[in-house]
Amino acid sequence: MQFTIHADGGARGNPGPAGAGAIVRDELGNAVASVSQFLGHQTNNFAEYEAVILAFEKLAALVPEGKRGGTDVIVKMDSELIVKQMRGEYKVKHPNLKAQHARLLQLIGAFKSVTFAHVPRAQNSDADALANAAMDRGVS
Repeated sequence: MQFTIHADGGARGNPGPAGAGAIVRDELGNAVASVSQFLGHQTNNFAEYEAVILAFEKLAALVPEGKRGGTDVIVKMDSELIVKQMRGEYKVKHPNLKAQHARLLQLIGAFKSVTFAHVPRAQNSDADALANAAMDRGVS
């Protein structure tokens, strides 16, 4: 089994009103879950992490615990920082991000393999739209 997660987070003002958006797709490219959540007053990096965390929580609810060990996941994001931190190429220094990094490591540990890939913003437009919709709901 394989899934692809497109995730994005944003904050207007950084920090400011923040939102997380993600889409989980199956191996055929069908959307099987999505996330669009207002996060209150946060930083952009917090929102980026939260988008992936929320997507993995949705995915964990879809894939029975006994099958997660046979499931591959590809995470596509336009946040080079989060991708490089999750690959171990950059250290996580900020205390708030350390907590999120630890939460995400715990969530991904249940799956067979998880690959983080940096993609241009144009290839992440669905997740970006969900994050922006969450921010719009939060500020209106």
